[in-house]
Amino acid sequence: MEVLKTLSSSVCASNRLNWNENRSDQLFHAGFLQRRSPIWRPTWGRNNSIVSGDDFVVSPKVNPFSINAGGGGAESETAVAEKPRLSGYEVFGGRPTPFGATALNGGVNFAVFSGGASSASICLFTLSDLLENKVTEEVHLDPLINKTGDVWHIFLKGELKDMLYGYRFDGKFSPEKGHYHDSSRVLLDPYAKAVISRGEYGSLGTGGNCWPQMAGMIPSFHDEKFDWEGDLPLRHPQRDHIIYEMHVRGFTKHDTSGANFPGTYLGVVEKLDHLKELGVTCIELLPCQEFNELECFRYNSVTGDNKLNYWGYSTVNYFSPMLRYSSAGTSNCGRNAINEVKILVREAHKRGIEVFLDVVVNHTAEGNEKGPIISFRGIDNSVYYMLAPKGEYYNYSGCGNTFNCNHPIVRQFILDSLRYWVTEFHIDGFRFDLASIMTRGSSLYDAVNVYGKPVKGDSLTTGTPLGYPPLIDMISNDSVLSGVKLIAEAWDAGGLYQVGSFPHWGVWSEWNGKYRDVVRQFIKGTKGLSGAFAQCLCGSPNLYQREGRKPWNSINFVCAHDGFTLADLVSYNKKHNLSNGEDNNDGENHNNSWNCGQEGEFVSLPVKRLRKRQMRNFFLCLMVSQGVPMIHMGDEYGHTKGGNNNTYCHDNNINYFRWDKKEEASTDFFRFCCLMTKFRSECECLGLHDFPTAERLQWHGHHPGKPDWSRSSKFVAFSMIDSGKGEIYVAFNASHLPVTVTLPERTGYRWEPLVDTGKPVPFDFLSDDLPERALAIKQYSHFVEGNLYPMLSYSSIILLLSPES
Repeated sequence: MEVLKTLSSSVCASNRLNWNENRSDQLFHAGFLQRRSPIWRPTWGRNNSIVSGDDFVVSPKVNPFSINAGGGGAESETAVAEKPRLSGYEVFGGRPTPFGATALNGGVNFAVFSGGASSASICLFTLSDLLENKVTEEVHLDPLINKTGDVWHIFLKGELKDMLYGYRFDGKFSPEKGHYHDSSRVLLDPYAKAVISRGEYGSLGTGGNCWPQMAGMIPSFHDEKFDWEGDLPLRHPQRDHIIYEMHVRGFTKHDTSGANFPGTYLGVVEKLDHLKELGVTCIELLPCQEFNELECFRYNSVTGDNKLNYWGYSTVNYFSPMLRYSSAGTSNCGRNAINEVKILVREAHKRGIEVFLDVVVNHTAEGNEKGPIISFRGIDNSVYYMLAPKGEYYNYSGCGNTFNCNHPIVRQFILDSLRYWVTEFHIDGFRFDLASIMTRGSSLYDAVNVYGKPVKGDSLTTGTPLGYPPLIDMISNDSVLSGVKLIAEAWDAGGLYQVGSFPHWGVWSEWNGKYRDVVRQFIKGTKGLSGAFAQCLCGSPNLYQREGRKPWNSINFVCAHDGFTLADLVSYNKKHNLSNGEDNNDGENHNNSWNCGQEGEFVSLPVKRLRKRQMRNFFLCLMVSQGVPMIHMGDEYGHTKGGNNNTYCHDNNINYFRWDKKEEASTDFFRFCCLMTKFRSECECLGLHDFPTAERLQWHGHHPGKPDWSRSSKFVAFSMIDSGKGEIYVAFNASHLPVTVTLPERTGYRWEPLVDTGKPVPFDFLSDDLPERALAIKQYSHFVEGNLYPMLSYSSIILLLSPES
């Protein structure tokens, strides 16, 4: 073990006690230093007598040499003579706030919470020592000087450039009582702003280790400031958003991307114009807070490669961006990687595109009792996790542990993290994975309820859903987060389903899982859903209108990262997950999908045509529904994963965006998607602030004004008054039979076809630049002149009202 230092007091730069023979003799004779025996070795002690240099041990007595310690924000304290191995810094008591490593003029203050630890030390690393799993220097924290309440703190004055840090805590190690303090482990600071371990994505650590030692970057007061070039929050109204769910690495990692920095934040920057062309107003990044992609590393005999945690829903640290998503990796101790994230946000903003983060505060990478001790578990396990009376982990996340979100310490930690991403990275919003966990009551293991007050008896069961969860309250009403978009995945793995009932304070939106299920079933032709489908088109007022909520509270989606892609939704009846190496036992079994008559990729031409219609039907539905549409990466060109609905472990072409396929679809489905997003943005009536009423919305069936809400109905149509377009008519025929519909009569006007998913490309969307547009309209003139329009089976249409010539 490296040299341990005593922090009974701090040392002033101008009056530092010099280690010379006379001074040490004075201290020795005064009884404050004890001679070390020739066979002495530094050990980890549980008392206040700690090693302090190569020649002396500091006795746990008050030091008589009182020095006024100034500079660097350190408090005036008593000084102790020292002989540090590392040159250029001095040691002071420090302050308990803010948490984390904070650069001040003259040095760095460190503060970390741990209520259960009996002793603590800070470990300093050079990068080379970290890679060899060696602590360069270790400084013991004296609880009399370096602890305020349950916060341990220290101020190091001087130059710590390119140094890294972690903590070591000692105390009880009794898992059955909820304690995992282990002084043999160096722990990652939960507030570390960059996590340094492996620099290259997918590469093993020293000796083939999947979990090499991690350390935090030590900031410097002289770190170069990032040039935001005047960037300010875009603050788009949420009702105007079209969200694009993106995986940072997968977006540009495929060989056909042509990116100079494939698989990185900068690679995304290179392809932002694709999103601008698509009409996207917001990108929602799948987890890119530090995680370990090697946590499920093992050989997959089916694919012949290794399984990785590709999605990243297993957070190691909530302040550090995923460094291995950067071209810079760990260079400059992670500072360059941090700047790459900022470049991505800045350049997206220049194109009018906001950036959301998908955050996972429901569980961490430490898993269950068999998981690694990385950070939270070793610092204060009983605070950070929901525990049962015998120390077992509650598993509402389905991933081994549950973050104790409504504990006072934990909820403040989560709030600090969100604030940091907004202030430091200009992030515009957050999507919370398994957000219902954030509404559950905190663990009563430490006899503290959600408000931090003693509880008598078992009046509040751990995990109970709370009507007014403190964490959601804090986030919703925080002054820094005001105006930031908040999206909840309003369910968890413990069976709590809160779509339409998530505690919202008027600012939260929800992933509308009911929209997904109803739309999938109706468009594939399931009976009895015409009324529910109409609710979806209106922004789900049955879910969100009560309590004054709005259509934009509904995030509408048909596909997401978890489940079938849009192309697979119309190509497979069953999941095909054998490539995961789990005998097809993983993944969702109930997908509400339909293969259009034949399973898989190689099918007859009529089936292929039907599948193309269905893909257009789904996308059209997204774009004409009230609420906020979300597109999953790759669906705009018809990406397929071969029927795999759980591709969490594949860092390969299964998940990578195929730029060659996008080019193939540029005149086909991609063209249709671009034109539909543009149409939505041009229609004021398709992004209403409130739910549509009869003043502008009228429902129709096969005949105008006569909707069919019967169980057998598979047809839904509506007309909507629009301030720009005048009026639009939209119809869905989910039947296996064609139908000719009668259109609403409008004196002095006629209906003109715009979109018909039953027509071949490019006549599926009659855009203004289409050379044959006038001829195509004329071919249907005899129908529309009689207020009729023929629809194929499984098709949808949009008609515009035009003045009669």
